[in-house]
Amino acid sequence: MPQHSHPVQLRAARNKISGFARPSAANEAAFNTAVDEVTGAARELLGSLVTTAAPHDRDAWIAKAKARAAERYAKT
Repeated sequence: MPQHSHPVQLRAARNKISGFARPSAANEAAFNTAVDEVTGAARELLGSLVTTAAPHDRDAWIAKAKARAAERYAKT
């Protein structure tokens, strides 16, 4: 799992979980504890997932998308 900075984790918790931009001073400790717990749970989940699928080749996806766009928007 990619390592994200703590500010990114806080922003995700603020926007997606709590619904507010900044906790009040009275709730800040509980909020920070919850952010740490959610981050740990997400890491545990993503670290334990298994797949038999081959990794995606992003360069191939980009090339296909560019080819489709070139065909779609070609001047006639």
